[in-house]
Amino acid sequence: MSSTPAPSSLDPAIAARLKRGADGLFPAVAQQYDTGEVLMLGWMDDEALHRTLTTGRCTYWSRSRQEYWVKGDTSGHVQHVKSVALDCDADTVLVKVDQVGAACHTGTRTCFDTDVLPLGQ
Repeated sequence: MSSTPAPSSLDPAIAARLKRGADGLFPAVAQQYDTGEVLMLGWMDDEALHRTLTTGRCTYWSRSRQEYWVKGDTSGHVQHVKSVALDCDADTVLVKVDQVGAACHTGTRTCFDTDVLPLGQ
């Protein structure tokens, strides 16, 4: 991202509460609304959050491509937003979604099911 954030229509009261990294981003955890399954982690800025809140579809900032992307626009694996909440420090958002198809770019349901690390070692 550029050093100056893009103008955003995010509610100023919400924007004032958010704590962002030096790059203007904050993590967004996507969770299946009815099962609690953690699906993926993406990155948002104020504008991505505004788009997510107003369209009902998750919009993220791609750090590699340096552009906004709406989950499912190319894959069809859409995230329909059910709720969005700030964590207690206002530096992460939890987006509860109804996930259509795979959430992970590898084609799996969740980004957290293929490499479970052993405990007690």
